[in-house]
Amino acid sequence: MKLACVVQRYGAEVTGGAEAHCRAIAERLAESHDVTVLTSCAKDYLTWRNVYPPGVSQLGRVTVRRFPVTHPRHLHRFADLSHDVFGRRSTTEQQQAWFEENGPTVPSLLEHLRTEGTQYDLVLFWSYRYYPSFFGLPLVRDRAILVPTAEEDPTIWLDVLGDYFALPAGYVFLTEEERDLVASRARGPLPPSCVIGSGLAPADLPHPELRGELENMGVSFPYALYLGRLEKNKGCETLFRHYLQYVEQGRPALPLVLAGPEFMEVPSHPQIRPLGFVPEHLRETLLGSARTLIMPSPYESLSLVLLEAWNHGVPALVNGGCKVLKGQTLRANGGLYYHHANEFVEGLTLLATDESLALRLGAQGRAHVETWYRWPRVMATLEPFLRTVADA
Repeated sequence: MKLACVVQRYGAEVTGGAEAHCRAIAERLAESHDVTVLTSCAKDYLTWRNVYPPGVSQLGRVTVRRFPVTHPRHLHRFADLSHDVFGRRSTTEQQQAWFEENGPTVPSLLEHLRTEGTQYDLVLFWSYRYYPSFFGLPLVRDRAILVPTAEEDPTIWLDVLGDYFALPAGYVFLTEEERDLVASRARGPLPPSCVIGSGLAPADLPHPELRGELENMGVSFPYALYLGRLEKNKGCETLFRHYLQYVEQGRPALPLVLAGPEFMEVPSHPQIRPLGFVPEHLRETLLGSARTLIMPSPYESLSLVLLEAWNHGVPALVNGGCKVLKGQTLRANGGLYYHHANEFVEGLTLLATDESLALRLGAQGRAHVETWYRWPRVMATLEPFLRTVADA
């Protein structure tokens, strides 16, 4: 098949769950199909500033066609527009303006779909909330597959999405909870769909020789780990508040290690150790050596970090207010969940003190990944589904 994958950013240097998922799927589809990624020249999702040169390039088997962003995101205007759209009842025009301002604004990508979209058997769109997918999908709706990466955040409740979610020829979902959420918002029944999650290769064992490198960075063993962007939207403000309550109550010492770029102030406390962005080899060792992963995010469509922790046999403590995280954890029986500070404190205490429980939960999580999230199984679900939609 000749396939196009539309995503807001693309490249090995690009961080982001949806972008990483698109790249992983595109690379594996390209082993058997003609795959072109249609994307912007941007690398940074905050400003959408053009970094990559426009035009066609080759990354492995994947052809990448980049289109320039016509203007960077105006942060103040976007904030004001978000306040109007999410803070009160808004018009269709205001909501559509929000999707345009959210960017990246790539009208030449839309023109490519309008004039050349029929050359592709299918066009797969990642992340409904961004300009390329929101405005591009209707142009090729008869061959469009939406990978919505939908979360239960304010955007999902916008009125314009009722009709939009009924447009694609098919859906690829990351979790059952995401499928149910989108179905509840669409006007009418959903088109055919499959649930694939994301594939993982078996994890390497932690490198013992790197333990000293981590200790030199101020990491004390054992520790709890948060891995990802440090920002309010990821639940980090609540995480810090709950963790400081854990410490103030004199619970067992379990330092909180933070690995990821900082977009908010981190409390200065001897038991909190921010590392910033860490290279891949240290990232894997951090994951594999943790006593537990903490996932405080209120909004997820699929937590790849959670799957990665289980891949290493590490249990998790997750925000039970997020249906996706709670659902993943219950299906895997790979951790504990909390709804408020007291449950967080008790859950972390249990994982800190009961090593046999932590090991058992981690092993159950790893077995879940082995059963459902290896690449051969993921692709054995995805490829027949895509062929069925293309032949319909």
